[in-house]
Amino acid sequence: MTTVILGAGIIGTSTAYYLSQSQTPSIHLVESSPELFASSSGYAAGFLARDWFAPASASLGRLSFDLHKKLANEHNGHEIWGYARSTATSLAETIGGGEEEDWLGEGASRVKAAKKIAENDDTRPVWLAPRYGKPDIIDKGDGTAQLDPFELCHYLMSECKSRGVRLHQPAEATSLTRDPSGALSCIHVRNTETSEEYDIPCTRLVLAAGAWTSQVFQKLFSKCKIQIPVSSLAGHSLLVRSSRWPPPPSLDTVPPDLNSIHHGTDDSMASAKTQPPCHALFTSDPAASYSPELFTRLPSGHIYLAGLNGPYPLPSLPTERVIDPKAIEILKGTAESLLGKGAFEVEREALCWRPVTNRGVPIVGPAKNKRGEGEQDVWIAAGHGPWGISMSLGTGYVVAEMVQGRETTADVKGLQL
Repeated sequence: MTTVILGAGIIGTSTAYYLSQSQTPSIHLVESSPELFASSSGYAAGFLARDWFAPASASLGRLSFDLHKKLANEHNGHEIWGYARSTATSLAETIGGGEEEDWLGEGASRVKAAKKIAENDDTRPVWLAPRYGKPDIIDKGDGTAQLDPFELCHYLMSECKSRGVRLHQPAEATSLTRDPSGALSCIHVRNTETSEEYDIPCTRLVLAAGAWTSQVFQKLFSKCKIQIPVSSLAGHSLLVRSSRWPPPPSLDTVPPDLNSIHHGTDDSMASAKTQPPCHALFTSDPAASYSPELFTRLPSGHIYLAGLNGPYPLPSLPTERVIDPKAIEILKGTAESLLGKGAFEVEREALCWRPVTNRGVPIVGPAKNKRGEGEQDVWIAAGHGPWGISMSLGTGYVVAEMVQGRETTADVKGLQL
């Protein structure tokens, strides 16, 4: 059995990672972008939540959060890709009831997906400008965490390659062939840099091309009766450094046991007195009519600011992005308000496209609708919106189970076409 995965972002790479743990026959990743992780896989916030999801995706959300923690604990994710527990906070926001599926499309904050406000304490982001009061605590870190998605993606890709997964990049799938029985037999690929064309044996096909998934499906299956309802939502972001983050170590506390942190023991993960806590801050900016989100990262010391989305057209490749200076100025104004004037330096300005669906939950399952119309031996994994990083490992895990014909660990029946 040979599996071909179209799209080497975090969803496709996670699928290859888990599939390669038990599948010995060949696995191929096909990526059209000349730059790996050039869209939301590399430029997203990296915020993780365990139970902020609608009922249809709740089981997948829990599984994925637990897999993130397990992977970090077993493979030094705290150092390699900055995995850390994170206190989720809300500044002048109303908490929803956990049922709001399409808050992103409405221009609201993801905090509306949170279940409740936790009991408040003295936790306050040290980088927050002094004029602001203490934010409400949504989660103290038991069900929320933070990581650097770009670094996690590179770790997963490195592991995949070490297991024999083959990466075809930059390359695009141009067509496919089925044998007389209707089973997939091979996929035709073109190297977009050299124009070389060749065939890859293919008996199982996974489409995980992010915001480009529907375009890829239409190209390969133009006569198919079904469509893949995945569209794109563009978002700008800033990566900054603050003079107040991370804070200097306290003189009256004992330095953390680095060995225990690296191996992810519960005591080291929960030690608020020996480690500066990461924070996620959700708020609103009425003047700019958007809902800013700030996330602190360790050990890099970065603060990620985003939340400003817009109808920027999807380019052919993510590397063809054109950053809007007006959007960047709005984000800088928000940073100045929340972090303090002159208290930060911008290190990166970015624009990426999130794959979204009109129902607010991803598509994870076979490329067939409820009437059985669609394509045999083809699976779709796309449309995660702002939760692509959080749900990445869980999605890769269950798609690998589907490809192998096994029962899925998470209940994803409500995520199928």
